[in-house]
Order: sequence, then C-alpha cells, then structure tokens
Amino acid sequence: MEFGTIERELFIEASPEVVFDVVSSAEHVREWWPDDACFEAVAGDTGEIVFGEHGGERTVVSLTVVEVQPPELFSFRWTHPEGEPAREGNSLLVTFRLTALRGGTLLRMTESGFREMGWSVALLEQQYGEHVTGWDHYLPRIAPCVAKLSDRS
Repeated sequence: MEFGTIERELFIEASPEVVFDVVSSAEHVREWWPDDACFEAVAGDTGEIVFGEHGGERTVVSLTVVEVQPPELFSFRWTHPEGEPAREGNSLLVTFRLTALRGGTLLRMTESGFREMGWSVALLEQQYGEHVTGWDHYLPRIAPCVAKLSDRS
C-alpha cells in the first residue's frame, strides 16, 4: 500500500452551493465531523476542531484554511504541531472539490501529505489507517446533513 493520499467520491443530491456550505462552514462541519469546530472559510484563517465532549477526554486539532473557491473548492491543512504554522511536511492537506453533476454534486475529497510528515513506517501506516477509517465513517454523514439543510429551506 502507498500510504500517500486518501481519495473518496460521493454523489450528493443537492446543488454545489449547498454542499459547499456543509463542507466549509464550521456550523455545518460540526454536524457531520468533529464535536466542535471554530474557523472561517477564508484563506489563511486559523481555527480548530475538537473531538470529544465537554467534560470528557477531548482532542483539539489546529487547522488552517488554504483555499476557498465557492462553490467548487475548499481546502485546509491540519494535524500540525500547536504553535507552528501549517505547511507541507508538518500537516496534512484536505481538499474538497465539488462538481455539478446530473442535478446534484459530485464531491471529491482527498487527504494528502502523509509521506511528507517524516513519520516512521509504523507510524505512517497507523496514521494513514486511522484517517481512512475516520473518513469512511464521517464522509457518509455529509449527505444526511445536506438533506436536513435542504429540508429547512
């Protein structure tokens, strides 16, 4: 196995504008991914996502928004050491590309940079596996979140 890039595709029955909002707005991201999120969809913004409930064990992860092109592209870097700016070699790059297709949206997610982290082979394999498991769990939650948002409109 290469352990270089994770790639996933989902078809979502909603416009790219709605899907973009769900993958780029902290308010909606926290509905399908972390337990909390605080960031603005503005290139260069720094924020954080939190896994775990208040009062319990929590993991806080910094992120930096890299690119924002509504409604086609949203990317960020995460997992970099606290206090260091995110860059290639100390963080992973997550990119959501959205394409209008057959009345809905094809969402392509990639996460890259694993090999550039300088991890030992064992840690690289572990981290890659954990992220594959995580994305396979969280990405399918986007469509129900989009449907709930569409129902409110």
